[in-house]
Amino acid sequence: MKTSLVNTVWFSEKRKNLLLLLIEGTRDIEQIKKSLNVTARAIMPQIKMLKQQHLINEVGDSFSLTTAGEIIVKNMFPLLETSRVIEENKDFWTTRNYDAIPSHLFSRLREVGHYFLIEPDINHLFELPREFTENIPRSKSIMTFASYLHPTFPSLYSGISDSVNEISLFLSLPAFEKLRDEYTADFTKLMTSDSAALFFFNDDIKLPMITVTDRFSYICLFNEEGRYDHRDIISFDESALKWCHDLFDFYRSKSKEVVQ
Repeated sequence: MKTSLVNTVWFSEKRKNLLLLLIEGTRDIEQIKKSLNVTARAIMPQIKMLKQQHLINEVGDSFSLTTAGEIIVKNMFPLLETSRVIEENKDFWTTRNYDAIPSHLFSRLREVGHYFLIEPDINHLFELPREFTENIPRSKSIMTFASYLHPTFPSLYSGISDSVNEISLFLSLPAFEKLRDEYTADFTKLMTSDSAALFFFNDDIKLPMITVTDRFSYICLFNEEGRYDHRDIISFDESALKWCHDLFDFYRSKSKEVVQ
């Protein structure tokens, strides 16, 4: 019975890993054995099957991908990367509310890249995480969206407004009004700073907070019940920064800048 390409590629870790190795370039059998930590006896049947499916070529003692093999492997990467992102913290990703993420960005969730899951510390539950407060002052360009106003936000952002190149602070209307009415000194400093710009949203965006700077991205999502459970994602990967910037670009048109 003829084996399908899907079975050939996905139903064997050895075949899948060999294809991923060959996308990097031609390899001989000794290089394959060393890279995949396999014996010739274990890998040769897999090579034979991939050759039968016209996914790899054999020239002399070396192996390389065919054009069809290269197409398939390049299209494997998005699924593999998305699977890796979710698998690392499956309980987190499968219990999030994604209503605030537009479909074209939801499909690029793999771009979060390598990240750290920040779990709530019961002794510091109402404080901003150390990973956030330590990296914000080290940044030069900062964009933050927040649907709520954490008590630390006003002093944190006004305190660094003189030392950064740019701060763009996007707030829900209730959060903006709270900043304006209850943190007057910080609000005034941000409004008069050459580096800071304030925006507010009238729409109800189901997103607790997201921050992207020139060095890190910080992503907070509601859970399935629509509650913020203080489990957040921080990533320093360039792809994650790009993903967050694209999310801000999507919502920028829905915001209004605050002018004096």
